[in-house]
Amino acid sequence: MTNDRRLRPVDLARLAGVSTQQIRNYEDAGVLPPAARTASGYRVFGEVHRGALLAYRTLMRGYGPVTATAIMRALHEGNVPGALALVDAAHAALHEERVSLRAASEALELLAAEPPAPLPRSGGLRIGEVAVLLGVRTSALRVWEGAGLLSPGRERGTGYRVYQPADVRDARLVHTLRRSHYLFDQIRPVLEGLRREGGSAALRAAVAARGQALTARTRTMIEGAGALHAYLDRCTAAGTATGQTADGPGPSAR
Repeated sequence: MTNDRRLRPVDLARLAGVSTQQIRNYEDAGVLPPAARTASGYRVFGEVHRGALLAYRTLMRGYGPVTATAIMRALHEGNVPGALALVDAAHAALHEERVSLRAASEALELLAAEPPAPLPRSGGLRIGEVAVLLGVRTSALRVWEGAGLLSPGRERGTGYRVYQPADVRDARLVHTLRRSHYLFDQIRPVLEGLRREGGSAALRAAVAARGQALTARTRTMIEGAGALHAYLDRCTAAGTATGQTADGPGPSAR
C-alpha cells in the first residue's frame, strides 16, 4: 500500500449503498482487485478499489450485473482485450435490437400504406393462391413457415394449409422485410409483437416505448464505458504491465 487513503469494507459499502458482505462478495467475484490484508487478516482497501467499485456500479446500470462482473473480472485477471470484447459484444447486441426495431417500424408503415385487402374467397386461401397473391414461390412460404414466421392452419381431412387474413398479412410483411434484406431472427420479433399487441396501433405504441428504452440504455452504457475508461487510465498510470497498481493488484495493460 502507499500513502493513498486506506478504506475499510464498511467505507466502500457506504459508498455503494450495499452491505459489507457484498463488498467481500465483489472481491471474491473479481469485481474488485484483491485487497491487502493486515497482520490479523482484515481486508484493507484503497483508492483503486474505490475506482473499481464505482466503475462496476456504473457499468452494471447499462450492461447488467452478469456482463459487468465478467468485464471487471477479465480486467483484474490481466485480460484487457477480453474485457473490451465483452463491451463490444454488448453494444453489438444492442445494435441488433435497434435493427429489429427498425424492421418493426417499416412493417408498420407497410400496414398503414396497404390495409389488408379482403381475400378472394371466404374460408381462407391455399398456399398456391397466397404465392400468386404475393408474387413468390410456394417454396418460399414453406421456408418461412419452417423458420417459425408463419403458422397457417390445416384443412380438416386433406391437411392442406389454409391461410386466413392474418396469415396473409404476416406473409406480406415477411416478403417485404426479406426484400429489404432483414434476417429471419430480425423479422420474428416484429411478427410476435404484432400478434401480441393485437394491432398496428398498439404495436406502434410498443415500438415507440421500446425505442425510448433503447435510447436510455445506450446513454447509460456510454456512461459505463466512460467510467471503465477512467478506471483503466488510473490503473495504467499506477502500474501498467505488471498488473500491480499503487494500491495492490490491478488490471494489466498487456
